[in-house]
Amino acid sequence: MFKQTTVKNRFMKQTLSKWAVLMAVSAVISTSSSIFCVQTQAADKDLAPLDLKLPIPAFMGTPTDIPLTDDIEKPSDKPRPAFMAPKGVVNLALKKKVTSSDKSPIAGSLDLVTDGDKESSDTSFVELHRKTQWVQIDLEAACEIYAVLIWHAHNTPQIYHDIIVQVADDADFTKNVRTVFNNDRDNSSGLGIGKDKEYFENYEGRLVDAKGEKAQFVRLYSKGSTFSALNRYTEVEVYGLPAK
Repeated sequence: MFKQTTVKNRFMKQTLSKWAVLMAVSAVISTSSSIFCVQTQAADKDLAPLDLKLPIPAFMGTPTDIPLTDDIEKPSDKPRPAFMAPKGVVNLALKKKVTSSDKSPIAGSLDLVTDGDKESSDTSFVELHRKTQWVQIDLEAACEIYAVLIWHAHNTPQIYHDIIVQVADDADFTKNVRTVFNNDRDNSSGLGIGKDKEYFENYEGRLVDAKGEKAQFVRLYSKGSTFSALNRYTEVEVYGLPAK
């Protein structure tokens, strides 16, 4: 009888001890979850829809001679959903210095890339030569970048190839280079195989989520389009928080 009571008491103590541990762990998880929810809610309160000024649409519809493969994003007739970004973000690229892999553009000048004019007109773009080319924007200081908007050419339905967006700490792109967008599916531009899809150019431009990457330099690559082997850039906007 004494042995049975002792065993029973020992079992109850072990059970209570395990129960206490489980309750403590649950309390920690619950507290952590509550803190996370509070932090998330607080962060959400600091976000606001990105205020974008879009150009006038130059065309409507999708060309029938471009097959829609799995690597091409299906065009939508609905407006792009609002992009949420921290309050206080501005277009850091406006009027900033632009350099390029093409030292002698075919048409236009590099300053047109950040001049604020994104309309589809003959005086709004710079045209670079064939093959893979890039334009680069110096933000003049390391800033938190949340969105990059690109308008190559929205005067006619077309798909630009090998669009790659990178950020870095130095102008030569040798320090802390990060890729925030890449739809070069066959690595034909030599910067790695991309997982993003190709897409049709339109007046909304392409919005790339930069996820708050901190950098001073933004570089954008392209390799012609379904309409032309040349590389056109109408406007690039870089939304982020100004450096303190």
